[in-house]
This record gives sequence, structure tokens and C-alpha cells, in this order.
Amino acid sequence: MSHPPFNPLLPLCQLPAGAVGRVHTLAGDNAFCQRVREMGFGESAFVTKLSGTVTILCQVAGTRIALSHDAARNILVEQLARR
Repeated sequence: MSHPPFNPLLPLCQLPAGAVGRVHTLAGDNAFCQRVREMGFGESAFVTKLSGTVTILCQVAGTRIALSHDAARNILVEQLARR
């Protein structure tokens, strides 16, 4: 029986440009977690990192959003694919 490959979690800021990830865990205080959920970064949401290292440009729920590196570091994703 073969097992699917294990995709370790990584911060959104470390997701390669053009890659798609699924939000797994939100770190940070309750206010931060609530705010990013309102922006569409809820657990299980699909996010595409478009570009950036200091400011992260990504697309979630059909909307392009820029996040600071610190904010993106608190959004843990599982990498699924590259565009």
C-alpha cells in the first residue's frame, strides 16, 4: 500500500512564488487570527503566493492581498502545487 507524500507545514512567507497552499494553522493572538480569517485565510482556505519576501502578495478567495512578512510568518500552510 502506498502512502501519499508528506507535505510539511511551512509559513506562508516561505511558500515559493507561484505555489498553492492550504491554510492549516493560524498562529498569533486571537485578534490577529480573527482578522486574517475575516480576510479569507481561515483554516483549509487555498492560497496562492504570487510574489514577495518583505511584503507577501497572495491570492485567496479570488482576491489579491498583501501581507507583511510578520503576518505571513504566522499563517502555516501545506504546499499543494505550483502554478
